[in-house]
Amino acid sequence: MLSSEIRAIAFDLDGTLIDSVPALAEAAAAALVDLGMAPCSEPAARGWIGNGAEMLMRRALSGNVNPDPNLAPSLVEQALARFHHHYGAHLDQGSPLYPGVADTLAALHQRGYRMALITNKPARYLPDLMATCGLSHYFELMLGGDSLDQRKPDPMPLQHVLTQFGLAPQQMVMVGDSRNDIEAARAAGCASVGLTYGYNYGQPIAELGPDHVLDHFEHLLALLPARQETESV
Repeated sequence: MLSSEIRAIAFDLDGTLIDSVPALAEAAAAALVDLGMAPCSEPAARGWIGNGAEMLMRRALSGNVNPDPNLAPSLVEQALARFHHHYGAHLDQGSPLYPGVADTLAALHQRGYRMALITNKPARYLPDLMATCGLSHYFELMLGGDSLDQRKPDPMPLQHVLTQFGLAPQQMVMVGDSRNDIEAARAAGCASVGLTYGYNYGQPIAELGPDHVLDHFEHLLALLPARQETESV
């Protein structure tokens, strides 16, 4: 069980709350086709997600998780523009929630935990996407990868949430599926929960040393009991 000091939970989005691979892969593939290139496959794109849209397209253009450092900036810019066009055009369709997400968030909210969303996805997509998924009302704060000067694995987004919530690092836990989440939590001094079902570039999340490793989202409820105090934090 996590420390009884925990007052807030920060969640990653892609690979944690929603399975965004199909929509992201489709948009990346369509962008490549627009540029006269062969489309990428969904299994390939699954290993490229987690560091924001620009990195996704750099990897798609390179066909590798380690992007070609010699990619022309103009090509990256064109590819990113086409990606945003295709992804934004279908955003109202949303992405499927992982099993147990909706009920677990509802229970944690009922238990009195404050919740924030910290994702490397561009912030422009968050309001519509979260509304479509029916999750907006759970989060007091939603940060995209371009909301601040730094993104995960830098601790700045977590530190920003702590400041906004008026909490100390030991009072918040980061829940995510990738290296970015675990390293950001560690650097911010927060506890971390790693989920095994997401997108961690093929590396088992347990190898990164999160404080807890879970196979199912709803198992968070066993780690985070109902709050005993009722005063605001």
